[in-house]
Amino acid sequence: MTLIIMPNGLESSLERIFLKLNASGSGNINPVLGESIMKFVWLVLRNVLRNRRRTILTITSIAVSLFLVTTLLTLLQELQNPTQTPDSALRLVTRHKVSLANVLPIAYLKKIAQVEGVQAVIGSMWFGGVYKDPSNFFAQFSVNADQFFEVNSDMKISEDQKEAFLKDRTGAIAGKNLAQRFGWKVGEKIHLKGTLFQFDPELTLRGLYEGGSDEGGSLYFHWEYFNEGMNNLGFTGTYSIRARSAEDVPRIAERVDALFQNSSVPTKTETEKAFLLGFLSMMGNVQFLITSICSVVIFTIVLVAANTMAMSIRERVREMGILKTVGFQNNQLLLMLVGESIFLSLSGAIIGSLGAKVLFSNLNLPALTGGFVQRLNVTPGILLLGVGVGVLVGIFSSGIPAWRASQRPAADALRRVA
Repeated sequence: MTLIIMPNGLESSLERIFLKLNASGSGNINPVLGESIMKFVWLVLRNVLRNRRRTILTITSIAVSLFLVTTLLTLLQELQNPTQTPDSALRLVTRHKVSLANVLPIAYLKKIAQVEGVQAVIGSMWFGGVYKDPSNFFAQFSVNADQFFEVNSDMKISEDQKEAFLKDRTGAIAGKNLAQRFGWKVGEKIHLKGTLFQFDPELTLRGLYEGGSDEGGSLYFHWEYFNEGMNNLGFTGTYSIRARSAEDVPRIAERVDALFQNSSVPTKTETEKAFLLGFLSMMGNVQFLITSICSVVIFTIVLVAANTMAMSIRERVREMGILKTVGFQNNQLLLMLVGESIFLSLSGAIIGSLGAKVLFSNLNLPALTGGFVQRLNVTPGILLLGVGVGVLVGIFSSGIPAWRASQRPAADALRRVA
C-alpha cells in the first residue's frame, strides 16, 4: 500500500476539479480541446504564476522577439507595397534602359509629350545635396515645374503657394512632414551643398504640400535653375508621365520605348509602382534577408520557451503523479501543460505585436530614419500573424516534454521523487 502525501490545499482542489469534470455521471474524462482549456484555465494560470520571475522573463523575451519580427515584416510590407493613390496608378516613369544611373536628354520631353494618351510629362533629376549636415538626408529633385502639379495631382497645396512656386525661379516646395522635421516655414531660405553636382542651390521655400506618393517627404525645385547652375548640361534623370486613363498606361509604355528603341539612349517605361519596386531590387534580395532574420528569431523563441517548459515540468514530476492518482488522464495533463506554454508565448506575442503598432503610430519615423521610412503601418494581418506565431511557439516548445510527462505512469512519477 502506498501512502501519498499532498501539499496543503492541493488534494481538496484536485478533488473538486475531478468531481466537476465527472458531473455528467459518465465516469470518463474525455473533453475536447476547447472544453479542456476552459475547464483548466484557472489551474493553468495558477501554474504559470507559481514562479513569477521566470514567467515575466519568458514573456518579456518572447515580446521583444515578436516586436522585432513584427517590425521587420511591417518594413518588408511597406517596401513591397509603396503608397498608391488613384492618381499614382495613372503615372509612369521613363528611365534609361541600361541603368538608373544613366541620364536622359532633355530633348526627349517634347517627344514624349506628343505620344498619344499622354496628358502631361515632366523631367525629374535626383540632386542629392547636403543640408547643413550629411546626416540630414532627404529626397531632393529638380523638376520641370510647368506641368508638375498636373502630373502630381494627388499633392495637396494651396493655390497661392502653388503660384508663388511657379513664378519664382529659385523657389522650392517641400512636404509638410519634411518641413516639420527641420522646422521650415514658408519664405525660409534653404541652402543645399551639391555632392553629385558642382552646384550649390540657394532656394526659397514657397509652399508646403501634403499627400503624394512620397507622403510629404521630399523637396522639389526648378530644373531650369539647376540646368543654368550647371551651365546648360541639358539632361535629366527620369521622366514622369501622367496618362489620360488607365487604358492608356500600357500603350504609352510601349510607344515611348519604341520611340527611342534605335537611339543611342534607349528607354524603359514602367508604372510608378513597378519603378519603385525595381529601385528596391537594387538593394538586393531584401525579402530573403528579412525572412531569414525572422526565421532565426522565431527559432530562438522556441528554444527559450522550450527551456522554460522543460524546467517547469521537471519540477512538477510528483505533481503529475498526484494528478493521475485522483483521476486525471494523459490527454488532460497534456492539454494543461501545452496550455501553460501557449499562455506564456501568446501573452508575449500580443504584447510585442501590439507594442510595435502603438509605438510606430506615435513615432516621427521620417525624422528618426532620415526620411528613408515614412511610415510603418502594422496591419491587422501582421497582428494576426504574430498571434499565430505565439500559438505555434507554445505548441512546439512544449509538445515533446509535455507528452513525455503526460505518458509517465503515476507510480513511476511518485517513485522518482520518493
